[in-house]
Amino acid sequence: MTPRYDDLTAMSADEVVTHSYVRDIRLWSGKTLALVTLDNDRDHTRPSTLGPVTLIELGEVLDAQAARAAAGEIQAVAVTGKPYILAAGADLSKIDDIPSRDVAKQLAQLGHEVLGKLDSLGAPSFVFVNGLALGGGLEIALNANYRTIDRGVPAIALPEVFLGIIPGWGGAWLLPNLIGIENALKVIIENPLKNNRTLKGQDAFELGIADAIFDSANFLEDSLRWADGVISGSVTVKRPNEPGKLERAVKWDAAVGIARKMLENRIGTVAKSPYAALDLLKAAKNTDRSTGFAAEDDALADLIAGDQFKASIYAFNLVQKRAKRPAGAPDKKLAKPVTKVGVIGAGLMASQFALLFVRRLKVPVVITDLDQARVDKGVAYIHGEIDTLLTKGRINGDESNRLKALVTGTTDKSLFADADWVIEAVFEELSVKQDVFAEIEKYVSDTAVLATNTSSLSVEQIGAKLAHPERLVGFHFFNPVAVMPLVEVVNQPATDEATLSTAMVVAAQLYKNAVITTDTPGFVVNRILAKLLGEAMHAVDTGTPFEVVNGAIAPFGLPMTPFELLELVGLKVGAHVLDTHHAAFPDRFFDSANLHALAEHGQVFERDAKGRVKGFDRKAVAIVKGGTSPMTAEEILRRVEDGLADEIHRMLEENVVAAPEDIDLCLILGAGWPFQMGGATPYLDRVGASHRAFGGTFHTPLIRGLAS
Repeated sequence: MTPRYDDLTAMSADEVVTHSYVRDIRLWSGKTLALVTLDNDRDHTRPSTLGPVTLIELGEVLDAQAARAAAGEIQAVAVTGKPYILAAGADLSKIDDIPSRDVAKQLAQLGHEVLGKLDSLGAPSFVFVNGLALGGGLEIALNANYRTIDRGVPAIALPEVFLGIIPGWGGAWLLPNLIGIENALKVIIENPLKNNRTLKGQDAFELGIADAIFDSANFLEDSLRWADGVISGSVTVKRPNEPGKLERAVKWDAAVGIARKMLENRIGTVAKSPYAALDLLKAAKNTDRSTGFAAEDDALADLIAGDQFKASIYAFNLVQKRAKRPAGAPDKKLAKPVTKVGVIGAGLMASQFALLFVRRLKVPVVITDLDQARVDKGVAYIHGEIDTLLTKGRINGDESNRLKALVTGTTDKSLFADADWVIEAVFEELSVKQDVFAEIEKYVSDTAVLATNTSSLSVEQIGAKLAHPERLVGFHFFNPVAVMPLVEVVNQPATDEATLSTAMVVAAQLYKNAVITTDTPGFVVNRILAKLLGEAMHAVDTGTPFEVVNGAIAPFGLPMTPFELLELVGLKVGAHVLDTHHAAFPDRFFDSANLHALAEHGQVFERDAKGRVKGFDRKAVAIVKGGTSPMTAEEILRRVEDGLADEIHRMLEENVVAAPEDIDLCLILGAGWPFQMGGATPYLDRVGASHRAFGGTFHTPLIRGLAS
């Protein structure tokens, strides 16, 4: 490699190198294929990754094979991976070491230069996708002439847009020209933004990413036989999804345009990487390979150098590392076994709880309510959801029958006597929750854990009538329960270590990420959202139009506007949450008579038959009229930024959570805060709100882009 990559190799002195091991295989036709196996010499828990040293070694190996092909020693080259893994993409652990945009561009160019060799070896090139292939791992395959895939591969994806960048080693140009624009949009844009959805081996084959698919048992041998057929001419490769003239002339630009509108409606225009990817995909229609790769170089360099990529990596590390090692979690050995679950309530939220517990814990779950009719309705809902899972193929018939048998309903509280975990999901009223727990405590065992799903009430006060408040813990889910990955575990003053440990272990068994918070109004997510929504309603109350408020807060890149969020959680619920915070912190949280009036009216937006927003409801606009001191968008944005920075700083001083990272983790997992923003605190630091609010920053150094 040329000296221009010296900066890359210098920053990768401790890289876990994925080596390129070569062995020659004599094929059935008598021809010789050089098989390159990528292997970092670690077990399956450390997937092979592609850092600069790895790429340079691979490039040298491919150069050697090209020389051998020219000399007639080999007739083909194939690349595969160690068991179960082709490659998990670029080595993200080294990204923070990139010092400038110029070096970032070198990384893009190095990837193109090395992987591009697969198209110019002087002999047919193959990639046998034998396992996990993400990002640059998939791009290795795309750069080759031919691809086979193992039917059992669990995950294939180009997740770069999710991380604030783009497929920058050929993927943005190669994929649409291989499988067509609509399929490429699904893989590069749609799937990453759907919680990083991946493809299985069969999915990738059906899209046309691979030319042949084989079962795991004989994957390598079958791939070699197939490759031998291609080399010898006995196998003809057909690519039905490869775009033709009609697609390029008619469908290409239209598909990109539809995708752009979808993005604007769904995520707004703050996130840069999806739109950069769209631009590259659009250009791939009529540019050649070298032009497409050069465009990827510049786009990738710009994004790596920008703020959003740094924030995305910060968010990625929160979700992948901190979420798995929650701050303040007690020893798991203290946790009590949970062999039966009781759910107080049989409404929608309670029924969702019961469904989740029975699916994940696979223990008996009993629900109760005020009368048998409500109980029966709740059980019927749960059984119906299990039937839906069966219909969709998510579970089989035996599991469906087992799960249904585990769910029962009763009005007899004595059937809770052997429950180890009891959670309530009743009306958000302090006295109601107090009475519910005081009653159930008469029936449950002394060791049973009691959990409340309150969103903003004091957990300590909820337990005021308990004889044993040490067994009470907050366990706040987010809606929809099955989808949202966060649980706020509220450690109220009396909660003992065994109860807290049990809550953390149960959260993990439910496949949820748990963050421990102290017992404070709103805990983390709702306190921050209450600040945001309170400022939005205050601006409306002063006479600022809804539209101006929405536009003012757009730079946060939130998945929905404040007023859409209020409608989603319920206007009455939103009003209750704001009232709770105003009562607790009257100097910082506003109350709003207009919000209560909107709650009585029932809506803010006018919607079409499919529920899509058409505009603001006329009566809602009339309700909020009357303010005489409207704000500008700039004033609103400054108020929200500074207010959030101040509130988060106060929360950290009050030890609501252990660190700013826990605040951001809660916002990302519980409120859909954009990955590209890294939650709230990196953004507030970058725009100066932290300094304005408390004279400091949440992070040192700041989480921001590179120098040019």
